[in-house]
Amino acid sequence: MARPALIKTLDITSVRASLEAHSRFLDGRSGGRRANFSYADLSNFDLSGVDLCDAEFTGARLNGTILSDAKLDRAVLFGVDLRDADLRRCSLNRADLRGACLRGANLAGADLAGCDLREGMIALQDMTQGFRILKHEKRAGELDFAVLSGANLQGAQMTGAQACATDFSDADLSGAQLGGARLCNAVMDGANMTGAQLYQADLTGASMRGTVVVGANIGDATVDRGALAETLRAPPPIFYIDDQPLDEVLRAHEQWCVSHGGGGLAARLSEVDFRPIRTLAERRLTALVAPNSVFFGLNMKAVQLQGSDLSGADLRSTDLRGADLRGAKLRDAQLNRADLRGARLGPLPIDGGRVVRTDLSRAVLRHADLRAADLRRSRLLGADLGGAKLDGADMDGAETEV
Repeated sequence: MARPALIKTLDITSVRASLEAHSRFLDGRSGGRRANFSYADLSNFDLSGVDLCDAEFTGARLNGTILSDAKLDRAVLFGVDLRDADLRRCSLNRADLRGACLRGANLAGADLAGCDLREGMIALQDMTQGFRILKHEKRAGELDFAVLSGANLQGAQMTGAQACATDFSDADLSGAQLGGARLCNAVMDGANMTGAQLYQADLTGASMRGTVVVGANIGDATVDRGALAETLRAPPPIFYIDDQPLDEVLRAHEQWCVSHGGGGLAARLSEVDFRPIRTLAERRLTALVAPNSVFFGLNMKAVQLQGSDLSGADLRSTDLRGADLRGAKLRDAQLNRADLRGARLGPLPIDGGRVVRTDLSRAVLRHADLRAADLRRSRLLGADLGGAKLDGADMDGAETEV
């Protein structure tokens, strides 16, 4: 007797009915029912923007499915086939993705914080074989060739994951569990791996330019010679400028600002690591000269940096909410994932009715938050704004290449 088909095909009418019932379930309305797409074939369906939080997808076939901007928080995606699926900007917070096949999937900008991506398999009861394993066309738990650029993978469980040639550029992997993971030929450029566990991980051939490895356990990982040369490591406990502590140099600069040049001393720094300062919030550092310096992850909320030279600086993941950066030079600066909500990046008035424009030429602002920021008349020639949030930003007169 032929074995009954495990994967069931659903028509669009039944899918829509399930989605409507699930919406009622999430809202607590009468007639609500949690969506259960276990072992369903939803290949190539368009489910973009749909709220499927807490839905059940165990063993489902979702290869080629469009799930961009969808919500799948806490969803059960155990053993799901997601090959070549479009999951851009999808929210998968604490989703169960054990044993899911994500080969070639696009998860750029997705939120996978706390999700479980470990290996797993589904054993099914069989009348003749006792148990049989549900197999994908490709390896279960596979992330090979997937795109996770800019994705949030904070604290993700990825022990033993297969992720060869996967794009993790600019992804947040802080605190992720990657012990024994195969990351050969992966692109980790600009990724934040602070506190990540990489015990016995295979990083052969991986690109790690600008990768943040502060507190990461990589001692037993397999890494190519020289691959860690361009990574960002832990800062020194204190940074000196000509035998003077950096904090004293900055205090003298603040005095110079407050006295309008009558006291203190203007700081002219280059390639300085500001991280030992821990916070620059609300400090008055107008006209600071600090090209190619490191500010990674600093609290710089409401800092005054009008007219400053921060060309080529590393400002990734900084908190620059409400910061005054009018007239600043930020050419070639790295501002990936920076929080610039409400920041002032418009023109700086100077004597004689003249203004100095903020220069963000060739700056990298991937996945930065620029909501409600003032970017009027700023220079954005060659700037990378991929994945940036620009809702409510004032870009009147901004100079772009368009």
